[in-house]
Amino acid sequence: MTAEGPRSADSPSGERRAFDTHRLEGFSDGVMAVIITIMAFQLKTPLTADFRGLSARLPALAVYVLSFTMIGIYWNNHHHLLRATEKISSWVMWTNLLLLFWLSLIPFATAWVGTAHAHPLPAATYGVVALLAAVTYFVLVQAILRANSDDPAIASAVGRDVKGVVSPLIYAVGVGLAAVSPYLSYICYAAVSLMWFIPDRRLTGSIHRAP
Repeated sequence: MTAEGPRSADSPSGERRAFDTHRLEGFSDGVMAVIITIMAFQLKTPLTADFRGLSARLPALAVYVLSFTMIGIYWNNHHHLLRATEKISSWVMWTNLLLLFWLSLIPFATAWVGTAHAHPLPAATYGVVALLAAVTYFVLVQAILRANSDDPAIASAVGRDVKGVVSPLIYAVGVGLAAVSPYLSYICYAAVSLMWFIPDRRLTGSIHRAP
């Protein structure tokens, strides 16, 4: 925004903004697609062609579905967040990269839980990875707000970011419950995914930027 009014998307500064945000979004989309691909490659078919063989693979399949849903939620909300963003900073870029780092560890945690789902350490490890990703996403939102401090629309849309605060707390509870029962941990992790399953409507609609 200048004294003359909003900058046109066709202006040099507008083109640079579009290039920066689209480049960050494209890179992030590619990394998340690779993460999902790695998880899919880790899935093993049943050893026998009967229900006993299938039941032996059900825990791995269940945690794959949970992890796929988690990555899909990040991809969906990340898309809306960046499309609502006018400007990015170096802090936004580094925070986004850190988010992708934690997400890239999900295939490792998924594979471990798939082979040892009844043990506390794999369940806790999965929760720690999910917790750090959730905290980093919250920090990413704050970094974007700071980079766009002159844009009241996005600040108003984000508001208090209740889900961004509650999610890490639920993950932390899940990590703590792993010592009691890993299945309680998985319930907590699934609850966060259910909470975020519907895209964040705060960042859609009127403040959605044109590509």
